[in-house]
Amino acid sequence: MKFLVDTQLLLWAAGKPSRLSRKARECIEDEANALLFSPASLWEIVIKRTLGRSDFEVEPDVLRRALVDNGYSELPITATHALRVGTLEARHKDPFDRMLLAQALSEGITLLTADKLLTRYEAPVRLV
Repeated sequence: MKFLVDTQLLLWAAGKPSRLSRKARECIEDEANALLFSPASLWEIVIKRTLGRSDFEVEPDVLRRALVDNGYSELPITATHALRVGTLEARHKDPFDRMLLAQALSEGITLLTADKLLTRYEAPVRLV
C-alpha cells in the first residue's frame, strides 16, 4: 500500500519512535508499503522550528536526508494539489495538513496520520 506519512508521524519516527502507536509502527515498518513524504511537512517543520516550537526541533535537512536514505519517496507539491485544497471543506484549520490531504486525494494514496480531525473528511485517511 502507498502511504503519505504526515508531519507528526515523520517527527516521531525520526526522533521519538516510542510515541508511535503499534499500528503506525506496523505500517511504517512493513516493507510491502511504499512510504512518501511531502515538502509541506518540511515547510511546516521549518516554520514551526523558526517560531521556537519545542516539538519541531529536528533539523529539516537532516530529516529529509534520513527519509530518503530510509526508502521514503518525496511527493512534490503540484498546482493540482494546491487547487485541490480549495475544494476541501473547512473541517481542519491547519494549512499543512490540508495540503497533505489534498495531495493524498489527488494522487489516490492514503494519508497516514495520528490526527483524528483528518478523519472528518471523506478521503483515504488511515488513523494510526
